[in-house]
Amino acid sequence: MSFYEDQILPRGINWTMCWKRFSKLRQQYLKDVGGKVLEVGFGSGLNLPHYTSRVTHLYALDPSQLGRRLAGKRIQRVSFPVEFVELDGIRIALPDHSVDAVVSTWTLCTIPDPEAALKEIRRVLKPGGNYYFLEHGLSPERGVARLQNLWNPIQKWCAGGCHVNREIDHLIRDSGFRILGYKRFYMEGPKILSYMYGGAAAPQLVPKG
Repeated sequence: MSFYEDQILPRGINWTMCWKRFSKLRQQYLKDVGGKVLEVGFGSGLNLPHYTSRVTHLYALDPSQLGRRLAGKRIQRVSFPVEFVELDGIRIALPDHSVDAVVSTWTLCTIPDPEAALKEIRRVLKPGGNYYFLEHGLSPERGVARLQNLWNPIQKWCAGGCHVNREIDHLIRDSGFRILGYKRFYMEGPKILSYMYGGAAAPQLVPKG
């Protein structure tokens, strides 16, 4: 990991992603999350103030050590324990069917292998558990999508591997989930960066026999 990715980028993300426009969406899409929760892409803990008292334990997954330090004060303010978990290769260090909910916000855009990550999310979810997502990705507008594809190499270079042109709903469905409900919309900002997918999904039931 370069000095930029290790020391500069996490601070930039922490500053940018705490803007009011992002906080409003976090509050809206995290209100139903409860129980034992795994947050993939914990970063500097910007979701913490928006979890309700329904959360009893949070497992935080993120490779950034600086992000963990930046999250320190936010962790101290919540009523539930926050426990950091690691990756063993691409495997999340949690048992099968061990969490009630999984959350990712502005994270699938950056994960190198999102399909593998989503399959791990499906593995750790309990039967009846939900995956809550709030992600940016490919616009359905042809002109905007064309610009996103052109901009994507620059975005990856300057934003730590972030992609602006992933079809989030397709990724989720193709990884063994059924989407329970979601919205696609532009949030405030440049269209190539601001097309959002937000909602919830559940693992597809595998027929017995």
